[in-house]
Amino acid sequence: EGFGISPYVSAFFEYRPQPVWGFMFNVAYDRRGGKFDEVMAPCNCPANLTTKTDYLSVEPSLRFAPFGGGLYLFIGPAFSYNIKNSFTYTQKLKPDVQGEFSDTRKFVISGQVGVGYDIPLSSRTSRNQFNLSPFFSYHPYFGQEPRSSETWSVTTLRAGIALKFGRAKAKPQQVMAPPVLEGGAVFTVRAPLMVPAKRRIKETFPMRDYVFFEEGSSAIPKRYVSLKKEQAVTFKEGQFQEPAPRDLSGRSERQMSAYYNILNILGDRMRKNPVANVTLIGASSKGPEAGKAYAESIKTYLVDVFGISAARITTEGRAQTIHTSEHPGGPKEHDLLQEEDRRVDIVSSSIDLLAPVSIVTVQADPLDSRVVFKAEPGKNESLKSWSLEIMDEKGKVQTYGPFTREEISISGNTILGDRKSGDYKVVMLGQTKDATLVRRESTLHLVRNAEIKEEGLRFSVLFDFDKSKTVAEYEKFLTEVVAPLIPNGGTVIIHGHTDIVGEAEHNKTLSEQRSADARKILEAALLKAGKTGVRFEAYGFGADTDVAPFENQYPEERFYNRTVIIDIVPSS
Repeated sequence: EGFGISPYVSAFFEYRPQPVWGFMFNVAYDRRGGKFDEVMAPCNCPANLTTKTDYLSVEPSLRFAPFGGGLYLFIGPAFSYNIKNSFTYTQKLKPDVQGEFSDTRKFVISGQVGVGYDIPLSSRTSRNQFNLSPFFSYHPYFGQEPRSSETWSVTTLRAGIALKFGRAKAKPQQVMAPPVLEGGAVFTVRAPLMVPAKRRIKETFPMRDYVFFEEGSSAIPKRYVSLKKEQAVTFKEGQFQEPAPRDLSGRSERQMSAYYNILNILGDRMRKNPVANVTLIGASSKGPEAGKAYAESIKTYLVDVFGISAARITTEGRAQTIHTSEHPGGPKEHDLLQEEDRRVDIVSSSIDLLAPVSIVTVQADPLDSRVVFKAEPGKNESLKSWSLEIMDEKGKVQTYGPFTREEISISGNTILGDRKSGDYKVVMLGQTKDATLVRRESTLHLVRNAEIKEEGLRFSVLFDFDKSKTVAEYEKFLTEVVAPLIPNGGTVIIHGHTDIVGEAEHNKTLSEQRSADARKILEAALLKAGKTGVRFEAYGFGADTDVAPFENQYPEERFYNRTVIIDIVPSS
């Protein structure tokens, strides 16, 4: 038995083509000498043996960083060539004996396993990279036998620090604006740090307490789910939470599925709250009698199918709704808004009957997966239209446009396609009002996160027609319900939408105002609560059908498009 501390000096090469897997190759001077424990010679004299066994070692290793960060593991063989094998033997009352070991193995083959941590000393976006890397490795005695004439073997524990320097592919910043000439159009690209492919979310949204009717009919439209009496017995509101139906993966489908069960949800809630009453107020441009016929149709359904006492349901008829959507406009818009005023309003003093609904689903292609492109006019250039050419490393080109808005967004998952990551050259081709062609270039780096397992949260605020001030009515909800659920270091994505009624520019401004108001309320609540590190993103998409939560075919879809949606993304 013995022990020794000896130097190890290495020059090495490390190759990391991607964040998780890599390769290391060491060429080292390795001294494994030491001093044996003192023994007693036959003369009852203490004796000591000191060894110097020096090697040149070649050590290839596989490098694995399981979390894609600074921590890494490595494992591999070690091939060593002996260059020195001297010893010194000391015995009391005798002169020291020095010499070379006989039967020394010229070559030994062993192995190692270790762990290290890279501490970056340079910016991540710099091409010149410097890392300080403390490490620890273990070399078992297998194969570490210096001589062939005995069972002497060596176990090595190695601790040290490596200084790594090299050159890497520059990682583009997330906001990139190439230099432009004075007065020229400015083109910028903003990309997410990671592109989420999907996210599990729990969504809480208010139910619009309206049921819309077709022209000339008092029957409940077929798009609303009507149950038979025996089906109503087993109906539970919780069925819209988990598990999610396989054919309803999108937010629009999931939420509208719940909405089209509004009468069944109301019936289920009235069964659970036997003292709660409702008033059904029907409205029709044909007069109060037609409006009351709508209300009576719903009352009959609740009484016959869910067994609700008729005494708990009051019906009224009106020629105009409580909150009308009609306003002066073109014939098409007039027809759309008139559809919205042909309905029954469900009114109750019971909070439980009109409470929000929760659903749990997997959100495909979340909003924070989108890449934002912006082409702003310069002093002397006002762009009439512009388009995009996005080319990957292999020369494959994707084209988008033409666009007339200054800012557009494209899903990072759409750009990546089947790829996990990619670097792209982005070319903006624009045309000014005087037909002058404008060309700007930038770069784009995308990395896809296959699946985010953490559950995100989503809340919605609904607005009446053409109103942005409704958000003030939700201030208590945003402050007391939403804000406490936002974690330190999390991300809050607020996006405002409108329906297709009205001018596009007006709708864009309206949606931006709505999302800005919601953000202001949440920021004030977080500041008061002492929460830190929360990142906000606020967008106003207007009536943009590419990102609209719902279609615009039916009045209920247009009502749900008048919204601000708040996504809370976990800090991880």
